[in-house]
Amino acid sequence: MSPAKLDQGAATTADDNDNGNGSGDSNDKHKNSNWKGGNNETTTTTTTTTTTTTTATTPGSGSAVRGASLLILLQIASRALTFLANQLLLRFLTAQLLGVSTQLEVYYLSVLFFARESLRVAIQRHQSPSSPSPSPSPSSASTTSTRTATGNANARDSQTVVNLAYLSLLLGLGASAALGAAYLRYVDAATAATTPYLDTALYIYAAASLIELLSEPAFVVLQYRLRFGPRAAAESVATFLRCLVTLGTAGWAWRQGLELGVLPFALGQLAYGTGLLSVYAGYGFRLAAAEGFSLFPRAAILDTSTAIDEKKNDDDAGGEYVLGYFFRPTLHLASSLMSQSFVKHLLTQGDTFLMSALADPTSQGVYALANNYGGLLARLVFQPVEESSRNYFSKLLSSSSSSSTSPSQSALSRARADLQSLLRFYLLLSLPLISLGPFAAPLLVQLVAGARWSATGAGAVLARYCCLYVPLLAVNGVAEAFVSSVIAAGPELRRQSLWMGAFSCVFGAAGFVALRVFGLGAAGLVYANAVNMLCRIVWSGVFISRYFAAGGDRGRKGDGEGFGWEAVLPKGLPLYVLGTAMLWSMLSRAGIEVGGVSPHVFKDLFTVAACAVPYVILIAYAERQYLLDSYRSIRGSRK
Repeated sequence: MSPAKLDQGAATTADDNDNGNGSGDSNDKHKNSNWKGGNNETTTTTTTTTTTTTTATTPGSGSAVRGASLLILLQIASRALTFLANQLLLRFLTAQLLGVSTQLEVYYLSVLFFARESLRVAIQRHQSPSSPSPSPSPSSASTTSTRTATGNANARDSQTVVNLAYLSLLLGLGASAALGAAYLRYVDAATAATTPYLDTALYIYAAASLIELLSEPAFVVLQYRLRFGPRAAAESVATFLRCLVTLGTAGWAWRQGLELGVLPFALGQLAYGTGLLSVYAGYGFRLAAAEGFSLFPRAAILDTSTAIDEKKNDDDAGGEYVLGYFFRPTLHLASSLMSQSFVKHLLTQGDTFLMSALADPTSQGVYALANNYGGLLARLVFQPVEESSRNYFSKLLSSSSSSSTSPSQSALSRARADLQSLLRFYLLLSLPLISLGPFAAPLLVQLVAGARWSATGAGAVLARYCCLYVPLLAVNGVAEAFVSSVIAAGPELRRQSLWMGAFSCVFGAAGFVALRVFGLGAAGLVYANAVNMLCRIVWSGVFISRYFAAGGDRGRKGDGEGFGWEAVLPKGLPLYVLGTAMLWSMLSRAGIEVGGVSPHVFKDLFTVAACAVPYVILIAYAERQYLLDSYRSIRGSRK
């Protein structure tokens, strides 16, 4: 991730945090990438499941749907705005500055992650303390009393959430100081000497993280009450401020002939946090005034009757609250999630940590550029399909097995056919990427980012990323989506987490060999990621084969129909290999080099597009039956 990417992502759901699936992969990283136009939330959920007493202040399902729609529109607008801003900002950047900004971005996200990750997940699962039972008497006095008691219970519940959120600020103070000291101690001396205002930028990032954590009490209580409109407003304002301040500072420094290093990114992040705090505080104080709680820490016992009940609980069972402020079960859940969150963050940011330790800032900047441009396809196409398929397979295989230990045969057959179709679709989509990526990617980098970035080798790294890593990423996403939809809690989940940890070690070893032994730079990290993803695909493939061989009952050894991997492979693979060889020969004869700087970028792009047309027609003709069947299936589903 890079601060040049003016927007942080945050699509990790609470379910993802629990299932251990995808923890620490580049797939998760695409969910967290700044260029996604995300929301700077390392862990947020759009639909928060809570157990609260229904009152007039709690929005209904219609409000949740409208709020989700606002967030979707926000994502689209934010992506468009930040992508445009990034293209302008790249004109002022060098690869080294982008690499240093990547390190500071990881510092900033790490502070936020360690401070609020486990608390947010725990609050999302927060169960309300026992509420007063409504009186069966129909009298108006009893009804008024019941409403008052219910209102007090909801105010107490909101105050509990607010109090817990303030713990993230305390954790953020410790994390920012410890991680900041570690960064200044271990940063490369040459990098520190050649990057102006590095220390100042680090301190500003630390201040920005703490300002953002100050908005956490208002954020969590608004999310807990399913108020999504304020979030859309806050993130829109904050994103605009970040773009404005970062671009304005960089442009002013360029006109004045000043070298500010990564200071514009730090100031932009400070503006983002200030915007979030301002908008969230405004909405939060209004909600607090309406519901009768405070946005500041306050004892959660809000009335006399509740105080009596709480005192009784303290005497009989040790009390539901710690010091009268923090709900004990939610606090225990947050502490138990802390270690899991720590491991998840290390795995998710593994490639960035590896680059920081083994590569120079220039290589880090080149990889950051390739990672984010190459990840656009993954975020725009692969990620929605993966999330939809996870939900689809979960409902299909769980609803059919509600009365038995394994899914029905019809559900298994349908799941097998749909999974084969999805994997085959991704393989077909990968063929043009593998064939055209090495030639088209460098030209696109030169067109969008400029010839200076092409001269750093960013085009060649992006070519490897597109033709090698993206296809593996696509297949792994679908395979792991299926695994996460059927895997059970307990031993299976722990076994999967152990394997993912082992693959991360393989990734680290491959990265060391590629970066230190062979000195491949940013391209070496692409190869290391590809090795990691290949290991995960093999593991998921073995799991899928065993699942269908056992007929969905993982307690049996076999006797099912199996999966049938031959149905996944496209037809006419030798024909595609021949077509790719001919395509590369034609492009080479046209004078288009892989990774080079072209003096006629538009002409060469047109040549690549013209040569791609017959290759795509070849794929469509060879797979015409599959494409027709898929079209009929989609059309029938819509009807």
